[in-house]
Amino acid sequence: MGYYWAATPEPADETSRELGLEVEFDSQGEAEAWLTASYAELADAGVHAVALYESDRLVYGPMSLDA
Repeated sequence: MGYYWAATPEPADETSRELGLEVEFDSQGEAEAWLTASYAELADAGVHAVALYESDRLVYGPMSLDA
């Protein structure tokens, strides 16, 4: 059971892979650290919001990336 981010709008598969949205994290802290490091790239790619999931359970979100 890992943590992962779901983006809105969902980027194309190739873009999603390039951004790292298909990565699954072992802990919530690792997922949040990744988001902190990737925030600008996600916003530049047109992602407006993200939600954090653990397996199929929504942990929180959607959280806006718009300034």
